[in-house]
Amino acid sequence: MSAPVRDTRAMIAGMDPRRQPGLWHFVALDDPACAAGLAPRALAMMAEPEGPSLVLSDALARAEGLATDLPMAQITLHVRSALDGVGLTASVAAVLTAAAIPCNVIAVARHDHIFVPEADADRAVRLLQARAAEERQR
Repeated sequence: MSAPVRDTRAMIAGMDPRRQPGLWHFVALDDPACAAGLAPRALAMMAEPEGPSLVLSDALARAEGLATDLPMAQITLHVRSALDGVGLTASVAAVLTAAAIPCNVIAVARHDHIFVPEADADRAVRLLQARAAEERQR
């Protein structure tokens, strides 16, 4: 496995954004028992002071009767960014902000995962690819 990338320009140049299959929903739950039952099938979970929040597949959220009004697409950045690297998230947010595309980021040990509304996903990938190419040409 490659070493994590810390250099800001290298992270941006190597981000290699790719849309992942499926749709996802960010769901806040008030019932800890319900959250515990769904957690093993969730893509991600965060324990917040107000209650657990989960990222669930479209199929699971619908089957459970949960809110599905904002389907999100997942874009994975295929650079292994260091957890203490600086600037990758800011660069992604700046590109998407300039295009009026909302995003939610989950950064974990190997990759950063960007969630954008489904309707904006393909455009977001193109914009991030262009930003990476721009950085490689510097």
